[in-house]
Amino acid sequence: MSESRLASTSHWHALDGEQVLQRLQVDPADGLEAAEVARRRARHGANRLPDPPRRPPWLRFLLQFHNPLIYVLLVAGLATLLLGSHVDAGVILGVVLINALIGHIQEGKAEQALAAVRGMLAARATVQRGGERHQIDAGELVPGDIVWLEPGDRVPADLRLLQARNLRTVEAALTGESAAVDKATGATAASAPVADRQGIAFSGTLVAYGNGCGVVVATGSATEIGHIGQLVSGVQTLATPLTRRLDRFARQITVFILGVSLLTLAWGHLVAGLPLFDVFLAVVGLAVAAIPEGMPAVVTIVLAIGTRAMAHRQAIVRRLPAVESLGSVTVICSDKTGTLTRNEMTAVRVVLPARELSVTGTGYAPEGGFHAQDGSVLHPDSDPAMQALLHCALLCNDARIHREAGTAEHGGQWTLTGDPTEGALVTLAHKAGLDAADAARTFLRLDAIPFESERQLMVTLHHDHAGHHELLLKGAPERVLALCTCEAGGRPLDRARWLAAIERAAGAGERVLALARGEGTADRHEVTLDDLGPRFELLGLVGIIDPPRDEAVAAVAECQRAGIRVKMITGDHAVTASAIGRQLGLRAEGTLTGDTIDTLDDAALRHAVMATDVFARASPEHKLRLIAALQAEGQLVAMTGDGVNDAPALKAADVGVAMGGKGTDAAREAADLVLTDDNFATIARAVRQGRVVYDNIKKSLMFMLPTNGGEAGVILLAIFAGLPLPVTAGQILWVNTVTAVTLALALAFEPAEPHVMQHPPRPPDESVVTRALGARVLFVIALIIAATFWVFHWELARGSTLDTARTAAVNALVACELFYLFNVRHFTRHAWRLETLTGNPVTLLVAGLLLLVQLAFTYAPPLQALFRTTALDAASWGMVLAMGAATFLLVELEKALLRGGGVRRL
Repeated sequence: MSESRLASTSHWHALDGEQVLQRLQVDPADGLEAAEVARRRARHGANRLPDPPRRPPWLRFLLQFHNPLIYVLLVAGLATLLLGSHVDAGVILGVVLINALIGHIQEGKAEQALAAVRGMLAARATVQRGGERHQIDAGELVPGDIVWLEPGDRVPADLRLLQARNLRTVEAALTGESAAVDKATGATAASAPVADRQGIAFSGTLVAYGNGCGVVVATGSATEIGHIGQLVSGVQTLATPLTRRLDRFARQITVFILGVSLLTLAWGHLVAGLPLFDVFLAVVGLAVAAIPEGMPAVVTIVLAIGTRAMAHRQAIVRRLPAVESLGSVTVICSDKTGTLTRNEMTAVRVVLPARELSVTGTGYAPEGGFHAQDGSVLHPDSDPAMQALLHCALLCNDARIHREAGTAEHGGQWTLTGDPTEGALVTLAHKAGLDAADAARTFLRLDAIPFESERQLMVTLHHDHAGHHELLLKGAPERVLALCTCEAGGRPLDRARWLAAIERAAGAGERVLALARGEGTADRHEVTLDDLGPRFELLGLVGIIDPPRDEAVAAVAECQRAGIRVKMITGDHAVTASAIGRQLGLRAEGTLTGDTIDTLDDAALRHAVMATDVFARASPEHKLRLIAALQAEGQLVAMTGDGVNDAPALKAADVGVAMGGKGTDAAREAADLVLTDDNFATIARAVRQGRVVYDNIKKSLMFMLPTNGGEAGVILLAIFAGLPLPVTAGQILWVNTVTAVTLALALAFEPAEPHVMQHPPRPPDESVVTRALGARVLFVIALIIAATFWVFHWELARGSTLDTARTAAVNALVACELFYLFNVRHFTRHAWRLETLTGNPVTLLVAGLLLLVQLAFTYAPPLQALFRTTALDAASWGMVLAMGAATFLLVELEKALLRGGGVRRL
């Protein structure tokens, strides 16, 4: 079998080291020769991800115009240009151009995600070539290269391990596993998931402990990280709820306006006998009035305001529609490690010979205390058994914690150097007031047997300057118990009690370590495996877990109250995932594992995903299938995560939310939203802001549709009824220009409705214009048409000129829209409160501006000449204001009827 075919296999973990070397045709002592390296690089390429093909910028820009709403706006802009309203045409076409530029700039997210994944590949590698070790660019590695690993190294390619001395790697970004993973040289089953392939050191992971040597079996896009990069590039970006709703609405309104315009043109010319040119101008005015051309501008501004508000709340929006999409989500799929949990191993349980304690505090910050089962506080310095256990935890340990320099006064973050599990033990000792540096000086370490996965324990030998020597031991409980003859204090070893305690801790998803001590002899300065006989006394057990964030628990509860399902998808073990799920308030019974997911077809998975909240041992492919199953069930899915393994799911979800602090570049670049504080609780705040954004967009539509419809309805009724036009086409354009965007923009600044997080998410398939909203629109259209015609004919009846009657009608039209603006501030809540005027200062500002503009329209000679307006007397103004007030009162009456029927939202 040729080397090229073998280098593409995905089952290197199932072969032993000799088989791998034979198939890759390499001698580990010498490595590859230069000529062979060149040949293999020519065959396999550089150890980098290939650049995906990209659409040219000009095509990406042109595709931004491929949208029914944009077509409508372009027609509106052309119509207004033909009618001579250059300002209105400029606004419409400017909005189209701005939207196209925004879409053009935001596109390319997948390419950025791939670039971030490429950036995770190690920069340098220590390689054996030609019988010598060399430091080379990791991009030059080829399958068959022999690579050496040291603590702190980032693995430069997928390696099949040949040597592993106490080797442990941190794979949290790849598999979701918090603790460092033991690595070995033995083969594993071909079907073993990524997280269980101990014989493989994966590209991009970090060596936390020990050293090793391996042969490169995959480079570039053939690595596990490279495979994830291909998954990112292969995912199709979904339309957002806002995009889908506006597209559907644009198609509907386009067909409706064209149909009504053609019918009106035919009726006016053929039935009413009006001149074709006059009817055509009126119909164009009708079309311009009916088209809500301000809608894209309002939507963009509402989203931009939401973006700014979210940034102040630690959420950075990378794509504007994601703001609204967050308000629509029905399911949040969250990674566990670093998102719902701190990604910091924490000791939460201590079992002593005479008692069991719980430990408070999370992460590596030495904050918290010790509590007995009755809730009482234990002071460690008063308990010799506790002191002995903490003494062992601190000294039989190679990890250290420290606070970041210069930030202590600001609550700077505590960080770990070393293994996360050992870090939890160091933190535990620090919580009791012990200091690692003082302990190390007082009890000098003479020798140690480091932790190895085969032995599952670590032993250190110490002396205290007074000639007293002791052996300290920690490791897997079953191994430590086998070496113990008694408990601390010399009492007999109660194995049944200790085994029960181990089972309780393991059942809670905790990783359990046992600690013990033994007497050393003064003439010994080294420790060997022969010293590991049954000579130790058991000090106790420590249960360690990556705990949920306190704020995440509250955030999950808030999301559930808001009708949003929270699901945890992790690569961790099922028992651990279930335990964390229960602490978070999720339905953790019946946790679904990746192996089970593999056995389910799509239909069965769709059923299972709706009935389960916790998913364990999940690979990137599993996450994609789970998200697809939820979306097939009509759910709007947000995916949060921080690792490379989350990037494909972040892109596939309706909203991808990445962690900005501990998160990888790949996750951030694939996401729509980045949380700068790495806090799941920020999700709840972002969802709330997303709901506010959607409410304000809907309020803007609730204002624009009836006002535009009322303007169009005035012309429509006049033509079909054979009546003189109450307003001219030019005057309609004036009203359209000064009110369509101006007044609606005030609604972009609306604060949140009361109880915005107390109602369930909107159905994903809900139309922009619901039945209740459609009824409101028709009702207000009727009011505006009636008020305009009433004022127009009232002026004519009292002997006013046609120009004066039209001036009064235009002002009545504007007054109705202005009064209606205050109705719209709340969906169905009444407006009989001071907050209606003061709750949104922008409404008062635009009302004042509109009043000044209308006074100029009525009294300024240049505008009088342009629009054929005349000055109005006090009686005319009284009637205009009366029509506006009547509209306000009648809409409030309609809202009262809706409240009586239990309707709170439109």
